[in-house]
Amino acid sequence: MSYKLLSFQSGREARAGILVGDQVYDAARLTGQAAWSSVLGALQDWSRAHRGFGAAAKRIAAGKSRAKGVPLKRVKLLAPVLYPGNIYCAGANYTDHMAEMARAQGREPGPTMKDLGEKPWHFVKTSRSVVGPGAAVKLPAYSQKVDWEVELAAVIGRIAKDIPAEKALDCVAGYTVANDLSARDAMRRDKNPPTSPFHYDWVSQKCFDGSCPLGPWIVPAGELRDPHRLGIRLWVNGELMQDSNTGNLIFDTAEQIAMLSSRVTLYPGDLVLTGTPAGVGMGRGRFLKAGDAVRLWIEEIGELSHTMA
Repeated sequence: MSYKLLSFQSGREARAGILVGDQVYDAARLTGQAAWSSVLGALQDWSRAHRGFGAAAKRIAAGKSRAKGVPLKRVKLLAPVLYPGNIYCAGANYTDHMAEMARAQGREPGPTMKDLGEKPWHFVKTSRSVVGPGAAVKLPAYSQKVDWEVELAAVIGRIAKDIPAEKALDCVAGYTVANDLSARDAMRRDKNPPTSPFHYDWVSQKCFDGSCPLGPWIVPAGELRDPHRLGIRLWVNGELMQDSNTGNLIFDTAEQIAMLSSRVTLYPGDLVLTGTPAGVGMGRGRFLKAGDAVRLWIEEIGELSHTMA
């Protein structure tokens, strides 16, 4: 029986929950494992926790459990990982997005970095930029051009260092949906020449409070038929902006994890945001404003919604 792993509000506490059907169960109480009261705690013991959650979900589905769930519609969901260790974000990693950005700059699309023999490239977001479903994300005062970017996020479930690409997906506990919100007009320091290594301001562009809406839950990796064949979409105020497929990734999730693990050690609870497809606001000259409703969807995972304030 399948399940989804989530975080929910219980009084003043954040608790790990298991979604089976349309009912949410407290993960620690369901399994008798106090260490699994948070999603991060479960991820740090992922092999055992995954088996325990799967077995509990099977008992519930078979009517052999006395556990009492709460209907999903009555539960306040939080970001599934509160708070991730490190958030690694792939830059320029969809073929359709690269073509879109080239055209926006008046250039013809050319070969990808992979075509040219380059390796995956990442920047980081701060852990505290993460917010959950239904969040009202405050637009940063210094930006008038905040953009949307729907992304498939891989959640790391075991320590990984120098792992080859063919084994890299074994490190993934599951997948969730992320919005890599970006302050496009804060991305460059104009008084520093473009040739300077200090020309780009990644903190201002990518790390403002609330710049990483995440959720609604984590789908265990084994539940997805293929993470690289998933529909991926984003709407603003009901208007479809991004409509693509993870098959358009330039560097796939395994290649990204392999590259990252050759540079740093990945730990349970780290996130890898794998890149965004075409349809971002920068390519349209259109950006988010207060009151906008943003809805994100990835096939076989689910839907995440938030607003801008």
